[in-house]
Amino acid sequence: MNGVPTFAPPRVKWLGRVAYEPTWRAMQAFTETRTADTPDEIWLLEHDPVYTLGMNANPSHVLFARDIPVVQIDRGGQVTYHGPGQLVVYPLIDVRRAGLGVRDLVTALEGATVDYAASVGITAEPRADAPGVYVKGAKLASVGLRIRRNGSYHGLALNVDMDLEPFSRINPCGYAGLQMSQLATLGCRETLQSVGEAFAPLLLRRILAALTKPASPARKS
Repeated sequence: MNGVPTFAPPRVKWLGRVAYEPTWRAMQAFTETRTADTPDEIWLLEHDPVYTLGMNANPSHVLFARDIPVVQIDRGGQVTYHGPGQLVVYPLIDVRRAGLGVRDLVTALEGATVDYAASVGITAEPRADAPGVYVKGAKLASVGLRIRRNGSYHGLALNVDMDLEPFSRINPCGYAGLQMSQLATLGCRETLQSVGEAFAPLLLRRILAALTKPASPARKS
């Protein structure tokens, strides 16, 4: 129907293990140069070890970085850690063209994580007071987005099978003492790439579900 946003399935790209800063700059460039006809993309990857600080983050939440670089970036939120064994999902979506609100996309990322966890026998849930997905109070996945020129970037980090020690050197997401969890500790033995391959269609399903629900005055692009 005329006036109804259309959403073509994004191109899903597996980037493997990549350095953080060049990937962040590539997301910015993609967003700055995309046109009304540019297909959406979802990037799946893992990063070399890095701490990232949101635009207004308090640097004191980095307790002792040691050999891990700290990068100030352009998302919201406080500090988090990325490293090998963590699935990072970057949805590069024209939210206005799709008819998505920012909350819709955050909810889709969280919901897809809950769906994947359930598929391997793990009960996980989002929290109303803090973005992300949790298992018995421990954080399994972190979410942080930026919207610029109607395009989303940054995204979700899902702990699959990684060294969690670097999280002890920060107050994750600004919460002192926040416990972190991961799929491997919870009994999932899937590889990072296999988790990514299963996650992408779950995310697409959640996005499509958001597009079919009735619009509300609170939705925005």
